[in-house]
Amino acid sequence: MATIPPPPRNQTAPSDSLVAIISAAPPTAIAGVIAQMQAIDDLLPDDDGLKWFNRLYLMVTEEVDSSPPGGAWQDPEWLLHLDVVFAGLYFSAIRDYLAGAGTPEAWVVLFESRFNPEIERLQFALAGMNAHINRDLAIALDQTNADLDRDPASDRPAHADYMAVNSLLDTVMPKALEMLSAGPLGEAAEDTGKAGRLLASFDIRAARDAAWDFAAVLCDLEGVARDAALRAQDVSTGELGRTLLAAV
Repeated sequence: MATIPPPPRNQTAPSDSLVAIISAAPPTAIAGVIAQMQAIDDLLPDDDGLKWFNRLYLMVTEEVDSSPPGGAWQDPEWLLHLDVVFAGLYFSAIRDYLAGAGTPEAWVVLFESRFNPEIERLQFALAGMNAHINRDLAIALDQTNADLDRDPASDRPAHADYMAVNSLLDTVMPKALEMLSAGPLGEAAEDTGKAGRLLASFDIRAARDAAWDFAAVLCDLEGVARDAALRAQDVSTGELGRTLLAAV
């Protein structure tokens, strides 16, 4: 992890207020996760790139909470615990970065660019999804399975629920893309085909499949080997994040 200094005090978003939000007691249920994301959304101005990943994440989390496939999850305890652990990694990344503490490279690339006016909302959202899925999701899966003593086999109800989230993403993404395409930059990206190229460069389903497989690897690793695997994943995820933010 790289040690990154906190952003200057003259940035648009009030850092102290953001610190207060993500330093509150960690959510223990999905309602608390949604409330914390909503508070971040309410705080951040439109020119803060973090707002657009947070908004997308909020939309997905609300869909998970309100619209389980078939009316119910097969293993709701597992899925909702995963959501809380997963979101906690996002909140802790913000908290560490603002405190100047060691922060995953996958997140640094987004945080250090969040006030760049030449980067579009969609790019910020995809860079955040890249960090959170490609870097954080396997860690959250491994921790959830350990916390609840679940077998991560692909024939279990937990895996069926995990795959069902893909259908919710299919529901959310059209609405999210409409929101992310607002404004002159977004409209220009639509007109030039840049938005399509960006979406083609990050396959959400493939990333989630890879995270499930990586979690299975992590559960068998300890000590130096585990640290090395996580570091390599963090570095490669950071490289992809930079590519997404620099895309033309």
